[in-house]
Amino acid sequence: MVHQYRLNGYNIVMDTCSGAVHVVDDVAYDIIALFEGTPEEEIVSSMVSKYAARPDVTEEEVRACIGDVRALRDQGKLFSPDTFAEKAGTLKERSGDVVKALCLHVAHTCNLNCAYCFASQGRYRGERALMSFEVGRQALDFLVAHSGSRRNLEVDFFGGEPLMNFAVVKQLVAYAREKEKTCGKRFRFTLTTNGVLIDDEVIDFANRECHNVVLSLDGRKEIHDALRVDYQGRGSYDVIVPKFKRLVEKRGGRNYYMRGTFTHRNPDFTKDVFHMADLGFTELSMEPVVCAPEDSAALTEEDIETVKEQYEILAVEMLKRRREGRPITFYHYMLDLKNGPCVYKRLSGCGSGTEYMAVTPWGDLYPCHQFVGEEKYRMGDVWHGVTNTALREEFRACNAYAREECRDCWARMYCSGGCAANAYHATGSIRGVYKAGCELFKKRIECAVMMQAAEADEG
Repeated sequence: MVHQYRLNGYNIVMDTCSGAVHVVDDVAYDIIALFEGTPEEEIVSSMVSKYAARPDVTEEEVRACIGDVRALRDQGKLFSPDTFAEKAGTLKERSGDVVKALCLHVAHTCNLNCAYCFASQGRYRGERALMSFEVGRQALDFLVAHSGSRRNLEVDFFGGEPLMNFAVVKQLVAYAREKEKTCGKRFRFTLTTNGVLIDDEVIDFANRECHNVVLSLDGRKEIHDALRVDYQGRGSYDVIVPKFKRLVEKRGGRNYYMRGTFTHRNPDFTKDVFHMADLGFTELSMEPVVCAPEDSAALTEEDIETVKEQYEILAVEMLKRRREGRPITFYHYMLDLKNGPCVYKRLSGCGSGTEYMAVTPWGDLYPCHQFVGEEKYRMGDVWHGVTNTALREEFRACNAYAREECRDCWARMYCSGGCAANAYHATGSIRGVYKAGCELFKKRIECAVMMQAAEADEG
């Protein structure tokens, strides 16, 4: 299967199964579109007629181009056969029951009252709670015990707002560092925070101990303060931006992300991305809101079309800024066409419910943070491990071929079948398809590939 599109002056052809990407001229683009199922003589006649005003497009040149396309097909770089469908259901089995990452919900409470919060202001539809050191310690022990031969283990301090339980966060990191000395493992910590409680101690700790820091900022002050408010209804922009600047500066501008959410209020989210960039933040991410369709923050069909246009605007502006010597990174445009991800990752996805799990303040295990509070998705706990093995097998079966709609989609090797949580919240099933999410994902991939084509073209 091939996917063809035009963007920013580039004609791009992507071969789904080989991963090959070709930037071609107009004639080759049209020939590739006709190549399968159209006799050669008909292709030649069509091209000579269509490009009659171009003296360089002769019958000889068209036949030579058809020969080039045929050669790429024979080399497995165009129209390559799908050799992965049969493997998709078995690749995850190779990892057994190895767990490599945990999302520790150290605080089911928050000091902000964000209107669109998928986690019910940090409560996850339950009671407010803080994780004890004893529960967190057991979670880390569980991770080590079930990590197999993996050396590097990932732990994200999450909430709610994790800094509302900062004392336990520090205790858990200290415990993990001691455990590293004897267990042959290396912990890599991430802290996700709204920034309200950041101070010099937090900055020093995060920059010493955390492999990555995720900072929540929705962009422009008027956008951020409309939804990310405290319990008195006051916006948090003026409180957190100076703290974020200080943290990032002391961090050397590396290993962090400004993570925003865009809603029906700002489908023109590039203005927020560029605002953050102009504040001096270069590592950026903006995610579409996750909420019920009837929620006032939900993106409409019109918004989805606007967002797709915005992704193109963002890609073009990022290329411009790179040429000007002021580059920015956008999380969803990070794409390595040469070295990864591996076939396992392309087929199996994020590993939620198998390699990756979320832990509640009480020690319960869920497939990921977006399932926490959904009792039917409780998998077990950190003392007894995964006891709902049928649920684990259901998640293990999620892959790029698990949904009929995905089997004939050109993007399946990039999205791995999509996010199970988004599918569940949109359709009621992890095997469902979140159509709006699919549209946005495919547009992001198109933009990311175009950017790489442009960067290669510019040298």
